[in-house]
Amino acid sequence: MTTLLEARYRTVLRLLPAYYRREREDEMVETYLWDVDRETQDQSRPTAGEVASVAALALRSRLAATGAPRRYDLLGSAARHFALFAVLLQAAAAVVDRVLALTWATTHGPREWDLFLSGFTGRGVPTGVVEVAQWTLPLLWTVGFFALVHDRRRLARTAVLLAALPTLWPLVGPLVTELLPPDPWSATATALFAWLSALALCAAYHRDAPPASLPVGTPGIVFTACCVVMGGSVVLLPAMPDTAWAPATCFVVGALGWLLLRGRRKDQSVACAAVALAALGLLLLAVRVAALHPWLGLPLPAAFVAGAVGQVAALTLLTATLAVVARRDLVTR
Repeated sequence: MTTLLEARYRTVLRLLPAYYRREREDEMVETYLWDVDRETQDQSRPTAGEVASVAALALRSRLAATGAPRRYDLLGSAARHFALFAVLLQAAAAVVDRVLALTWATTHGPREWDLFLSGFTGRGVPTGVVEVAQWTLPLLWTVGFFALVHDRRRLARTAVLLAALPTLWPLVGPLVTELLPPDPWSATATALFAWLSALALCAAYHRDAPPASLPVGTPGIVFTACCVVMGGSVVLLPAMPDTAWAPATCFVVGALGWLLLRGRRKDQSVACAAVALAALGLLLLAVRVAALHPWLGLPLPAAFVAGAVGQVAALTLLTATLAVVARRDLVTR
């Protein structure tokens, strides 16, 4: 006769995908009930730790690597590609932004250097600490990327979670300080981009997942290439950049390059990379549009408007193309 505790465990185990339950549900229930007195099972419940472990297992088994049905295998591979590409993009953006800021401050006279330093000083210790954290923590995207490609997963997870924290301050800061509220669309889109990237890495690169690998090139060369493209887009067109300009430009160049080279790869990961790039393109399109929101209704240079609209059009077309390519690849494989 089924006890109430066993029924409760089986209810919790419904979080797991069907293929996993078919193979291991009875074994797991027996393990959970092993040292529980049958007379007390109708008064007991699964512990919070057990529910949390089942939830984590449910996520890991849906982002599977091997031995799972094809759809879960593809989903897991796509999530890992998305996390790798998104973390790479944000790592390069953080480095380029800070290198250019330091270069400008140190090469345009004492006034610019004093202006740069004033962002960290003169407003009290708490504000200074926050500003230093806002400036330094995003550099951990780079630590996370290189830790990931060298299979240091715990370090990668810690680094990207810390790197994403500064995106929450514009949303939280006005509630606890006199900081002016940011544009809600831009701040929300930026935080969403950062946290989806970080959480995708934490979830997809579980202990059973294969090591991260880029579709082409070595990590150092690919990272350098992203930095060059982003930095060049800012230096060559100084009237264009906002927070979304360089990452979106790099994505457009990188995705176009991937589309040109994809014919050389015949394995199933090509389809997963296309899905990941399409998802990343859609997210960047949201960031790009949200970054324009604060400027609506203001007189802007024609070059800026043309560049931003052109970037929106390019992201839209490229994302749609990647989605079509991904669907075709998934059907044929």
